[in-house]
Amino acid sequence: MAVVGSAGLTTDDQTNAAERRAGGEFVRGVSSARSFIGSEEFPAESGRYHLYIAFNCPWCHRVALVRAVLGLEDAISMDVCFPGRTTSADERGENLWRFAPEGATGQNGRHVTFPECTADTVGGKKYIVDIYAESGLEQKSIPILYDKKSRKVVNNESAEIMRMFETVMLPYAKRPVELYPASLQEEVEEANTWLYTDINNGAYKAGFSSNQDVYETAFAAYFAALDRLNGLLEGKEFILGDAVTESDLRAFTTLWRHDPVYHNRMKLNQAFLFEYAQVWKWMGRMMALPGIESVVHEGILAHAKQGYFGRTGNGTIPIGPKGYPQCYGKARP
Repeated sequence: MAVVGSAGLTTDDQTNAAERRAGGEFVRGVSSARSFIGSEEFPAESGRYHLYIAFNCPWCHRVALVRAVLGLEDAISMDVCFPGRTTSADERGENLWRFAPEGATGQNGRHVTFPECTADTVGGKKYIVDIYAESGLEQKSIPILYDKKSRKVVNNESAEIMRMFETVMLPYAKRPVELYPASLQEEVEEANTWLYTDINNGAYKAGFSSNQDVYETAFAAYFAALDRLNGLLEGKEFILGDAVTESDLRAFTTLWRHDPVYHNRMKLNQAFLFEYAQVWKWMGRMMALPGIESVVHEGILAHAKQGYFGRTGNGTIPIGPKGYPQCYGKARP
């Protein structure tokens, strides 16, 4: 089975990217490792492939979410990085993802540990850049889909990794839910496009741009997209009907972060999710998906807070709120 479709790739238009960044706009780069499971070099096999992620990163989180919902844990192993990247005090330099199962010093100066964090159980590396270097690549981003047999990086584009799990790896799933059904592929691609532009990456445009005009444009687009989503969910269980699809999982990892993280950190403070009645109900249905509880809980939210608020420069990590559904209680509409 071929891997098809890729709407909503985690990249921006690269036209005049350097100038736009200099002007304060957040411009996401391009993932460079773009091979696929199902090719001659990387055949579909259970137990052959491995994920490297960090739970604070929503692009990593959505890949882990698909793995959990489909029940692919036995087929695809996974290691988890520390949620805070290195500082200039690190021997290898700053802004690097690394493995620290024993914990590390957080931005608040305290030693912090996360039970979900692991060592590199495949190659014993400490830094993600060294996993790339082994494959002859000069990259440092995650997630990474890695081939344990050939010891090569296969892919580092989260949208494509999700799609591989949903298609060529689906025969190995314990819960083979059709997240990319043939009858809805066109609709999934269309939804993925605006969800990525206005919500997934839109949150970053608002939060990480230093240009007021860029921020205000992203802010308006984000909440217009939330209004659109709220309307789409009227009378439906999920975004495209009564069955969950890839588009729901893509939207979820951003919106799960909205109230406890993005409302403050990304300055997306026009409204909370509970003010969108249909989105709030949809969140409840998403939280009830079998398998999701292993990668969506208060401990994972702690990764997100450490990762995002650790980059604000003021050296503090907020204590609350707890996140959906505890942050506002179950009595909301």
